[in-house]
Amino acid sequence: MAQELISRLRGTTLPAVLTPMRADGAVDFDALDAYAAALAAKPIGGVAVWAHTGRGLYLSESDRATVLRAWRAATTRPVIAGVGVPRDARPSADSAESAIEESVEATVRMAVSAAALGADAVMVYPLASFTALADGHERAVALHERVAAESGLPVLGFYLHGEAGGYAYPPELIHDLLTLPSALGVKLATLDRAMACQDAIRAAEPTGRLVVTGEDRMFGPSLMWGADTALVGIAAAQVELTTAVLDAWTARDDTGFARASNRLDRFAEATFYAPIEGYVQRMLWAAVWEGLIPEAAAHDPYGPRPAAGERQRVVDVLEELAKEA
Repeated sequence: MAQELISRLRGTTLPAVLTPMRADGAVDFDALDAYAAALAAKPIGGVAVWAHTGRGLYLSESDRATVLRAWRAATTRPVIAGVGVPRDARPSADSAESAIEESVEATVRMAVSAAALGADAVMVYPLASFTALADGHERAVALHERVAAESGLPVLGFYLHGEAGGYAYPPELIHDLLTLPSALGVKLATLDRAMACQDAIRAAEPTGRLVVTGEDRMFGPSLMWGADTALVGIAAAQVELTTAVLDAWTARDDTGFARASNRLDRFAEATFYAPIEGYVQRMLWAAVWEGLIPEAAAHDPYGPRPAAGERQRVVDVLEELAKEA
């Protein structure tokens, strides 16, 4: 199953999709269905639901289920679900060991649920608590093995930068994760750590599994370093802008790649900056500008309060890019 999916996904872009929400934080399911239909018609290899961009760990279990069903109904392409510890299932145990066990159980339950709802694979949020443990490496491998065994789905590793609560997987761990029979590959979201991204790519390449860039601010360079597939939040509203870069690189069109990468970088500079958690709201504004999500459903209740001028910065760069195109 993993090998077949690897072949289908390699060289494609999977948007880490948004979840349309109203001002009161409720998911707007009508807007969700329309958004899913619009994105499914674009040149994508699949979609990633329940990811950070879609606030997957913040949603209720019933809302997560409706979100995945909506995307499953909208597309026959692969659907990858992010699985981890939902906000409403945060460990309540007194001891650190018990808290880790609760986190593992929550992650496995979410993966089993994703399988039942029709996901084709799961992306495992890293447990940052493993980082400080002497046997953290072994526990991380065991977590991925258990998720695959109990869900019956291929797994995508997820090197997530610390600002988002992740675990900076060392190269040795990436190699060991990708030698698991169930492994699809690894998604890299190091944010701005070029050397860490390069080291991770070098560790992943010999395994033959997918090397998935989630590097919104280093998208073009990550492809030059060896990434071969994309799963990124920046494609949640700007699919064509993102796929143009990957397509040009795959075609070895150096001139087209330089132009496309420059255009995407300008958009990324206007959406992915400190506070980085604000990027979800900025991408929602971009989705409104493109007509993918209505204004009333473009709220992120979980991010920081936007500063004056943030929205205009997003709109200005989109309009500049549109005029150039």
